[in-house]
Amino acid sequence: MNPEPGATDADSSGATPVGVEPVQGWDHPIQDPGLEPGQVWAPRGRHLISGLLGLNVVLLGTALVAGQAFNPEALRHQESQVFLLLLMGVSLIWMLWYLLWARKQAGISPHKDHHAGGMVVTVALMLFAAFSLLLCVFRGGYLISTRGCKPTATVLSPFIEAPFLGLQSFLLWFHSKDCIHRHKIITRSGLMLILSADLLLWLNAVTEDSIHQEIELEKQDGLSFSNTTSSEAENSDVEGVLNSTLCPCAASSACYAFRKGIEILYPFNMEFYLMAACVVYVMWNNVGRSVNPAHPHHAAQKLTLKVVYQGGVVYGLASGALVLAAGVAVFVLYQVWVGQQRLRPTAFLIFYGYHLAVMPVMSLCCLAGVLVHRLERRAEEGGHNPTRSLDVTLLVAAALGQLALSYFSLVAALAVGTDGPIGSLDLSYSVLSLLELILQNIFIIEGLHRHPSPLAKKKGRRRRDMFQLKKKVAAPTKEEKTTNISLLDGAAPHAAIEHDGKTPWTKRAIQEICAFLILSNVMLWVIPAFGVHPQFENGLGKQFFGFSPWFVLVNLGQPLGVFYRMHSVGALMELLIAA
Repeated sequence: MNPEPGATDADSSGATPVGVEPVQGWDHPIQDPGLEPGQVWAPRGRHLISGLLGLNVVLLGTALVAGQAFNPEALRHQESQVFLLLLMGVSLIWMLWYLLWARKQAGISPHKDHHAGGMVVTVALMLFAAFSLLLCVFRGGYLISTRGCKPTATVLSPFIEAPFLGLQSFLLWFHSKDCIHRHKIITRSGLMLILSADLLLWLNAVTEDSIHQEIELEKQDGLSFSNTTSSEAENSDVEGVLNSTLCPCAASSACYAFRKGIEILYPFNMEFYLMAACVVYVMWNNVGRSVNPAHPHHAAQKLTLKVVYQGGVVYGLASGALVLAAGVAVFVLYQVWVGQQRLRPTAFLIFYGYHLAVMPVMSLCCLAGVLVHRLERRAEEGGHNPTRSLDVTLLVAAALGQLALSYFSLVAALAVGTDGPIGSLDLSYSVLSLLELILQNIFIIEGLHRHPSPLAKKKGRRRRDMFQLKKKVAAPTKEEKTTNISLLDGAAPHAAIEHDGKTPWTKRAIQEICAFLILSNVMLWVIPAFGVHPQFENGLGKQFFGFSPWFVLVNLGQPLGVFYRMHSVGALMELLIAA
């Protein structure tokens, strides 16, 4: 957007200062000798203002949510719920402002970041949004049924959260690629408020799910909460839990159905808020960003099964389907047997046995994939790409949950020892988790940073290969168009070099490995996401660290582990398509 003569500053309309030209792919202007120093730092200041706003909102909300979880009696007016309701209300106002008025202005989004909002990410986000909206329906029904013992703010929460979810899903579906160049201060601040609301709602969902798991565990340990009197509760270690979460249903089947629906749909709600926060962060980072217009955009590129069919992926799909089938059987048997005292050890044995069989194979596949990457000799893809940087950051950060649990289990095993088969299996499970997560992260991160075109193996052939590459880009064949598919990139990468019209063995190997890892990670996501948590009932950690510290560690680490599996599926899907 070129400035009008006489323009002096980059204000909220998004005009560029005189003498400042945006760098392609970056949001930082180049200083002209005639400019004042303050004009150059204005874009960074706007990022700083919105960033500090989000940081303070998140810290305040975290303190309120944590206080409500650990000491609910002290916050008698439901300050955490009121704060979340206000935050969602302000976010709703900004989204309505942007969707109904701001986006209709000319020049609001002159550029599109085609790396953002990939097909798999968008479809997964919309799927989780649909389940989250259904969860709001169940929560609304349950809270209305038990409104006599629930605070007003809690009863109102699903009725505010539902429009917040729906409107945010619409915004991310249609506008996640926008690089907004007008009203930058308001836009960055509004997106940061939405991001803060997503993080705090995720944290609130984690603490509520943790309270539910604690009640279930105390019941299994022999404490009957339904028969506990108020005087006994005052002397109990779970007094706050009793006063904040126990609210018996009326004598109606609808209330029990609503409560069961909440228990089933909670994992999808937590996953939605984490994914939505990531996409909103990319939108916030893209405000005022100029994208290279030379990037071609192929609207017809979609995620289809053609990659699997044309690539001839057979072994990876077959072995992955076997992992899925065995995982479903293990999941069902565990859920049935873990509630029976006589069969509980058997339930633990099948859980650990399944993971000890699957994770070594996954580790070997990741190691083989890393070796194939080295043999392919592809250059690293350069350029500024916020989406790619965020993908890598999320993979590493989300893996910290399971890594932390594994290391804490190792320390407990060294201190206490492994008495009995269950202790030994738990220790082996922790060690293999460490190995599998590290190798899978290395494989995925190296694959994400590879350039789409392989390097020439001999220096004498580089000029000829570049000439052939230019001819292929200028006049792509029909076969290349079908194989040139990207998951997260709306802009297609350069056509891969084919040798004698045959698929290189390295491409086939990467596709087979990715297909197996995708299905395996899906099953390793399903098992903990739907309530299989043996670390709550069993393990060396509880014996060594104590119930309360270990309970906090598990409930902070496991949601991150679930998110890691889901996010790794999207990254592996991209590697499969771009192989």
